[in-house]
Amino acid sequence: MTRAQPATRFTPGPSATRPPAVRDGVRLMVAGDAVAHRRFRDLPDALQPGDLLVVNTSDTEPAAVPGRRADGRPVVLHVAGPGREGGLVVELRTPDGGRVTDVVAGEAVALPAGVVAVLHSPVAGATPGRMWRATVPVEGGLRAYLGAVGAPVRYSYVPRPWPLAEYRTVFARPVPGEFGSAEMPSAGRPFTRAVLDALRARGVRTAEIVLHTGLSSPEADEVPLPERYRVPAATADAVGRTRAAGGRVVAVGTTTTRALESAAGPDGTVVAAGGWTDLVLGPDRPARVVDGLVTGWHEPEASHLLLLEAVAGPELVGRAYAASAERPYRWHEFGDSCLLLPPRSVTRRAR
Repeated sequence: MTRAQPATRFTPGPSATRPPAVRDGVRLMVAGDAVAHRRFRDLPDALQPGDLLVVNTSDTEPAAVPGRRADGRPVVLHVAGPGREGGLVVELRTPDGGRVTDVVAGEAVALPAGVVAVLHSPVAGATPGRMWRATVPVEGGLRAYLGAVGAPVRYSYVPRPWPLAEYRTVFARPVPGEFGSAEMPSAGRPFTRAVLDALRARGVRTAEIVLHTGLSSPEADEVPLPERYRVPAATADAVGRTRAAGGRVVAVGTTTTRALESAAGPDGTVVAAGGWTDLVLGPDRPARVVDGLVTGWHEPEASHLLLLEAVAGPELVGRAYAASAERPYRWHEFGDSCLLLPPRSVTRRAR
């Protein structure tokens, strides 16, 4: 894993503090040879017949649970999902979203309905003391318990809670017995049935992957932890046919990009794959198959920025962020979007 820093430097824009009234009414920057400012419902006009849009169908879990420490201090337990070595991975936050830095191994946290979570050991690779391996013994299964007492993971820039439906994308499809995403795959949020119908009419096809997101990191130098993913054979075939016909493979979100690139060989050939991925795109591992990217606006120095630069190149990413500051685009999961369409000379450089 690399701790390289992105080349892009910028001042963050304003945070979107609530869901937009109309999902596909958020703003869309189209950044390619030039920069254009549109609405998300105009996305089909920015793509070409024969392009392939790949989406993430992971559903969002109500993964935030209120709790109390042994001394009575209130906390929020965020459930990231199952760990690669078994058990659960969790994070403790203060009610206002701050880090809890004094967790000790073996600590018990009281949760609703008499459930007690026990934090056993810190997770390697995360900021020390941030993520923990834990047990949360509940009758009837964890997902049913979270459905009864949990809420979507929410950070301080969203001042009030919103229903889980606001954190689900049009692509979301729960899988029985499979824990979904701890946080919404937010690049897919602005899509609507009307946008999908317009894409089909335009001759843009769609394909699906699954990548269950963990918890995002506020730390500048923390790389993404391993995540569970699946690239079906039908999607691998669609990618191959699109590339052979000269079309572009456009990923919806960094999660989709991570999944596709995890299934891509050195020549960009995608095969059916699944399991856990610890892939981190960056200067040492540029994109092999993704030609374009629909994304939101991410924090300075975030590892997601390295991924954007790996797909689109630092020059285009920097130009897009500079343009976003001139007529401020809103940030985070309820915010505006960007379509990065780098020249083929950039996206084919590693192939």
